[in-house]
Amino acid sequence: MGEIIRVVLADDHPALRLGLRVLLDQAPDVEVVGEAGDGVETLAMIEALQPDVAVLDCRLPGMEGTEIAREIRRRGWPVRVLALSSYDDDRYVQGMLEAGAVGYLLKEEAPETILAAVRGAVRAEGYWSPAVAAKATAWPPQGPPAGLTRREVEVLRLVAKGLSNAGIARELGIKERTVSFHVSNILKKLKATSRVEAAVWAKEQGLAP
Repeated sequence: MGEIIRVVLADDHPALRLGLRVLLDQAPDVEVVGEAGDGVETLAMIEALQPDVAVLDCRLPGMEGTEIAREIRRRGWPVRVLALSSYDDDRYVQGMLEAGAVGYLLKEEAPETILAAVRGAVRAEGYWSPAVAAKATAWPPQGPPAGLTRREVEVLRLVAKGLSNAGIARELGIKERTVSFHVSNILKKLKATSRVEAAVWAKEQGLAP
C-alpha cells in the first residue's frame, strides 16, 4: 500500500463532517487528521498539521473557504484544496478556481465520488461536479491576461505592491534570479518598458489593489 493521504475536513455542519469522516476513515489509504467548523480554526489546523488535502466548505463562519484556499497558496503550503459545497454560485466556484483548488464537488455527490476526488487531489487531478464544470466552461475564456503564467501573475502582483526582486523571492520562497527571469518575461509579454508601467497595467486589469 502507498502512503496514507492525510486529510483535514472543514464544514460548519457537525453531522456532515461526521459522515465524511466515517466515509474517508473507512478507506485504507486515507486518514482524517483533523476537522474544524470555523474558518480561522481551520487555517490554524492546516498550518499545524500540514495535511495532504484540505476538504473545505465554501461558506464557513469566521473565514470563508475561498479565503483559506488563497491563504494556503499565498503561504506556499503544499496542501491540495478540494472544495465541497452545497452551492454552485459563480462567486464561490470562480473564487475557488482562482485560489488554486484542484476540484469542486457539490455535497450531493455519491460517497465514492468524494473519496475518488480526495485521492485525485493528491495527484493534482481535478474533480468537478457536472453542474460546476458546466458553469466554469460557460464563462468567457479569461485565463491569465496577456498570456502570463500563474506564477508570473503572482510575481506581477508583488511588483505592483512595490516589492523588490529580493522581497518577491522571500515572499514566494524562490531564488532572486528566478524572480528576475519572471520579471523580464512579464515586461516582454506586456510590452512594458519598466516595472512601474507593468504595475500600472496590473492595477488596470484588477490584478492588484
